[in-house]
Amino acid sequence: MKLNERSVSHYATCDSPADHAGFLRKRVERHHHHAHHHTTSYQRCWFVLKGNLLFYFEERESREPVGLVVLEGCTVELCEAAEEFAFAIRFDDAGARAYVLVADGQAAMEAWVKALSRASFDYMRLVVRELEKQLEEACKSLAACRKSPQRSSSSGRKRHLSNPALLSLQEKPAVLGNGCSLWGGSSGGTPGGAACPDRDGGYMKPPPLPPRRRSTAGSTSGSPKAGISPAMPESPVSPETACFSKLHSWYGQEITVLRREWQERQKRGHP
Repeated sequence: MKLNERSVSHYATCDSPADHAGFLRKRVERHHHHAHHHTTSYQRCWFVLKGNLLFYFEERESREPVGLVVLEGCTVELCEAAEEFAFAIRFDDAGARAYVLVADGQAAMEAWVKALSRASFDYMRLVVRELEKQLEEACKSLAACRKSPQRSSSSGRKRHLSNPALLSLQEKPAVLGNGCSLWGGSSGGTPGGAACPDRDGGYMKPPPLPPRRRSTAGSTSGSPKAGISPAMPESPVSPETACFSKLHSWYGQEITVLRREWQERQKRGHP
């Protein structure tokens, strides 16, 4: 595979976010042909992971990478080495070079192994397939849930309507008599002329009363006319006049007296 060095170098140092970055020590092996042996050393470099490309620089501030590892067809695994916290990038091809790297600690080593293992397109392809499978299952579950409540609610509604005893108090029509709820089928209001009980067993306040009509034939001090029956209750809000029927009777007495006085004046010839 051929790569454009200029494009790769620009991508390595551009402002695109890195998937992982940090210092690692890279094992370097030097072969000595005249001595028929090789020596091993470790070079500290700054590594940057972007996608499936692993760049490494001599220094963190370097503008050009000194090497590149394409993370395809490889595995990342822990390895036994003289240095602690070492792991290796090994390729499937026979005779391919293996990269042995050493982290500064256990946490850094685990983070690098996880990031490098998830960098290849093969891994991303597996993740996409798994997500597509989960999405398909979620869509099926959602469709089933949307159908299930409708069936249960409709059947529950049928059972609700088929049994009148299940109707709530709000759904039952309120039966009123003289402005009060009737209890036990009675139509004469509450017994004893007390205040009308409500559904909760309490007592409802009577409606606000209209202003009482005053007679113009009274004295200048505003006292009521002497012809009005003194046996009438003094206050319309007393317990004896709490219900509508009592109020109707109370005001009817005054109207009856006023009508009788008007008839008497007509007989005497006074307007």
